[in-house]
Amino acid sequence: MRYLFLPLLMVLIFGTSALAADVSAQAAPGGPNAVAAAAAKAPPGLAASPQAPAAAAAKAQAPAPAPGGKKMQTNRTFTISMFLLIIAATAGIVVWASKSTTTASDYYAAGGGISGIQNGWAIAGDFLSAATFLGITGLMSLFGPDGFMYSVGIIISFLTILLIIAEPCRNAGKYTLGDILAFRSSSRVVRAVAALSAVVVSIFYLLGQMVGAGKLMQLLLGIPYKVSIIGVGALIIVYVALGGMKATTWVQIIKAALLMFTGVVLSVGILWKSGFSLFAFFDSVATSPQIQDHVRGVMKHPVAQPGFDYGQRFLELGLFFKNPLDQVSLGLAWILGAAGLPHVMMRFFTVPNAKEARKSVVASMFLIGLFLIMVSFLGFGAALYVTPQKIMALDKGGNMAGLMIAQYIGGGAGTVTGDLLLAFVCAVAFATILAVVSGLVLASSAAIAHDLYVNVIKKGKADQGTQIKVARVASFFVGAIAIVLGIACENLNIAQLVGLALAVVASANFPVLIFALFWKRFNSAGIIAGLVVGTVVTIGILMVSPNMTYPKKVAADAQKVVLALEKKQSEAGGLSAVELKTLEKAKSDYVLNKEGTSLVGLDAPLFPLKNPGILSVPIGFFVTIAATFLFRNRREEEMFEELFVRQTTGYGMAKAAKH
Repeated sequence: MRYLFLPLLMVLIFGTSALAADVSAQAAPGGPNAVAAAAAKAPPGLAASPQAPAAAAAKAQAPAPAPGGKKMQTNRTFTISMFLLIIAATAGIVVWASKSTTTASDYYAAGGGISGIQNGWAIAGDFLSAATFLGITGLMSLFGPDGFMYSVGIIISFLTILLIIAEPCRNAGKYTLGDILAFRSSSRVVRAVAALSAVVVSIFYLLGQMVGAGKLMQLLLGIPYKVSIIGVGALIIVYVALGGMKATTWVQIIKAALLMFTGVVLSVGILWKSGFSLFAFFDSVATSPQIQDHVRGVMKHPVAQPGFDYGQRFLELGLFFKNPLDQVSLGLAWILGAAGLPHVMMRFFTVPNAKEARKSVVASMFLIGLFLIMVSFLGFGAALYVTPQKIMALDKGGNMAGLMIAQYIGGGAGTVTGDLLLAFVCAVAFATILAVVSGLVLASSAAIAHDLYVNVIKKGKADQGTQIKVARVASFFVGAIAIVLGIACENLNIAQLVGLALAVVASANFPVLIFALFWKRFNSAGIIAGLVVGTVVTIGILMVSPNMTYPKKVAADAQKVVLALEKKQSEAGGLSAVELKTLEKAKSDYVLNKEGTSLVGLDAPLFPLKNPGILSVPIGFFVTIAATFLFRNRREEEMFEELFVRQTTGYGMAKAAKH
C-alpha cells in the first residue's frame, strides 16, 4: 500500500495546483494574486447565530471596508512554495514511519518508544490546534478578552491531567479509552459504547479543524472552500493510513516548534509597533475609532449612546459571552473536557513509563502556556492594526485574523516581507491542521479497529496485519465523514466548535474515566449510562441553545435596526449610503425570517447559554453515579484491586518497544 502513496500524493499536489491556477485565472479583476474571500452564506442547521446579528449590526455601523477588504492579496509563488515544502516534509516523515510500522502497537502507540520531552512537544501540538491559533486569535480580535477564556481553560485542564489522569492512564491502558473502561468489565457493550463515544467526540472536534483547513487552503491557493476540504481530507487519510502514530507524533513535534517560532516573531513585531509598551498598546486599542464602531455594532446600538466608552468596553469581559454563566459553562467544559480527549489520551500510551508520561505533561503545559500568552497579543494586535471590519469582511468568524496580522507585521500586502511572512504563517497553520486532524482520525480509527472490530466482533482474536488493515480502512471512513461535515460548517468560528466538542467530552468521557480509575464500586452500567446519556444530553441541549439559528429572533433584531434607522432618518432628514443599504437589508431580513422556526421547530432558545457544560456535566456525573448504584456488580468491584495496583505501580502493563 505504501507504494501507492507517492503517486497519490503527486496527483493531489498537481491536481490541486492545477485547479488553483484555473480558479486564479477566473478570479476577480484584481489580478492573478487576488484570492476570493470566504463566502458569506450561513450554513444550514448549526449557524453562526451568536455572531450573525452582531455581524449585521457591526456592518451597519462600521466604516466602509478599505479597498480590497473582501480579498486578501497573496504572493502565489511564495505561498505555493511554502505549501509544497510542508507537503514534502510531512510526506517524508510518513514514508519513513511507514517502514517501521509493522505491528498494532507501532500503529496505535508508536511502539511506546517516544520520550517524555518528545511527547510533551507532541501533546502541545495536539492542543495548539487551528482552533487555538486561528480561532482564539479571531475571537479576541472581534470580542476582546472573552476569547481568552478558551486559553485559561486549556491551562487549568492540564493541572487536572498532570495530577489525576496522566500516570494512571499510562499504567492502566494500552491503546484507547476503551482499554481502561473495559479493564474490569467483560461486557462487549462497554467496548462498543466507548468506541462510539470516541468517534463522536473526535468528529465533533474535527469539525473545528476542518473548517480552519478549508479557510486556509482557500487563502493559500485560492481554490474553493469545498475543494479545499476534500483535498485536505484526502491528504490526511493517506497520512494516517500509512504513518500511524509514529508519523503523527513527529509531524506534531515539528509543527509545534514552527508554531512557537511563529508566535514569538509576531508577538515581538506587534510589541515593536507599540514601542514595547503594554500601556501604550492597550491604550491604542481602547481609543481606536474602528474598534469603537465595531463594539457599537456588536452591542446593537445603531446610534451611539452619549458618554458610553465603547473602546473600554472592548477590553472588558462579556462582549461575546454576555451571561457570566456562559463563561462558567465554557470554563467547565474546557477544564474537564480537555482531560478526556481521545487523541490526547492516546499520547500517554506512546511513552515507555509513567515517569515519562508526567514529564510530557509538564513540558507540554509550559509550551502551551507560553504560546497562549502570545496568542493574546495576536488577537488584540489584529483588532488594532487590521481592524475588526476588515477581519469580518474576509471571514465573519474572524478565523483569518492571525494571518492578516502576520501580513501587516511583515510590511503589508504587496511587500516582499509581508507576503513572505504571510506565506510562512499560512504554511505553519496548514501543518498545524494536518497534524491535529491526523491525530483525531487516528484516535477514531483506533477506536473502530481496536475496540469494535478486534474486541467486540472478533472477541480479541485478530492478527496484527488484520488489525492494521482494519484501522486503515476505518481512517478512510472517518476522513470521509470529516470532509462532509467540514463542508456543512463553513462559517462557524473554529474555537467555538471546539468548545462545544469539549462539552461533550466533559459530560460523557470524563466522569466515566475518573470513576473507572478511582471508584471501587463503579461498573459497566455506570460506564454505558454515563457515555450514552452524557453525549445525548449535551447534543440535545445544544440543539435548543443559542448556537442554533432562530429566524424569529433574526427578524426581531432586524426590526430593531429598522426602527432605529427610520427614527434617525425622520429626525436628521436623511441617512448615509451605508445606512440606507443597512436599512434595506434589515427590512429584507425581517420579511424572510418573521415566520420561520429553528431546526427543531422552536421560536427561541430553551437553554440560554452558548455552551451546555454547566448543565450537561452535572447530569453526566449524576446519571453515571445513579446507574452504578442501581446495577451493582460485585465481580467488577473485586477487579478494582488489580486495576489499582496496576495504575499505581505499572505492574503488568505491556513492555514498550524501543524505536
